Amino acid sequence: MAKLRAFSGIQPSGDLHLGNYLGAIRNWVLEQSERDNIYCVVDLHAITVPQDPEALHKRIRDLAKIYIACGLDPEAVTIFVQSHVAEHAQLAWLFNCLTPIGWLNRMTQFKEKTGDRRDQSSAGLFVYPALMAADILLYQADGVPVGEDQKQHVELTRDIAEKFNREYAPVFKVPQPWIKEDGARIMALDDPHKKMSKSGGPNNLIYLLDTPDVIVKRIKRAVTDTGTNVVFDPERAGLYNLLEIYLLLSPAGTTKEQIEQHFEGKGYGALKSELAELVVETLKPIQQKYNEISADPNYIEEILKRGADRIRPIAEKTYSEAKAAMGLG
Repeated sequence: MAKLRAFSGIQPSGDLHLGNYLGAIRNWVLEQSERDNIYCVVDLHAITVPQDPEALHKRIRDLAKIYIACGLDPEAVTIFVQSHVAEHAQLAWLFNCLTPIGWLNRMTQFKEKTGDRRDQSSAGLFVYPALMAADILLYQADGVPVGEDQKQHVELTRDIAEKFNREYAPVFKVPQPWIKEDGARIMALDDPHKKMSKSGGPNNLIYLLDTPDVIVKRIKRAVTDTGTNVVFDPERAGLYNLLEIYLLLSPAGTTKEQIEQHFEGKGYGALKSELAELVVETLKPIQQKYNEISADPNYIEEILKRGADRIRPIAEKTYSEAKAAMGLG
């Protein structure tokens, strides 16, 4: 039987952090042999807000390096840059002309990102869910590994596919959102009621390329509470977040009960000290691999070209069918 096809991507809008790794990339690595996996650097999404061109060009390559440094095998999965396959933008325009404004108005992330500056935001930021739908549907993906906060975008993708198939021709496979029941949702170190985010400021996260000194400093400053006993209590959000990170980075099979027993009578200082050491040791091989890849600039260019060349025929076929169904060309 053919493997199910998965599509996912991350914007090159800033350095990746521990939340990206634990919530997405680590799972991609663990599951890379189970499916036909397509992992994209979605650079067209990044330009929905202003970007410095030189910095963006570098971040695109850096993100691809991180994918590989974290353990993705370019021989087992497809890694490519969104803008290297023109059909992403072309299909997105067809979807812009198909998607009702009312559907886009319901997208909560646009409201969250723009706040009271909606009128000053780019049109691209408003319609980027249609581009996200094009990313997924272009490759006839069976599913999209996402967190709960991205489920709405996959549901919109399904609506667009069904509307196109109904009004024109059955061109698109309708994908499923694949949400892990035990999916990690890593919260900000300085505000455990908010998700760890690249836009949240330096003290809310740990970047994958941070030095050991920076990692230790940020974990020591992490918000906890006035208690002393180390237990998995969701009501104590700061402590719970640190323990969740500790659990996720611990050897497979480690239980919450074992961790609580280990820290019994030791207090928050011991937890933060051991967690910092665990994070440093987890990121060390990723950083070493990243530095090795960076030593040869041609390596990542070859990987990205090969990935785009491998995937382009699927995109061309899907777009050609969609265009013909709409009477274009």
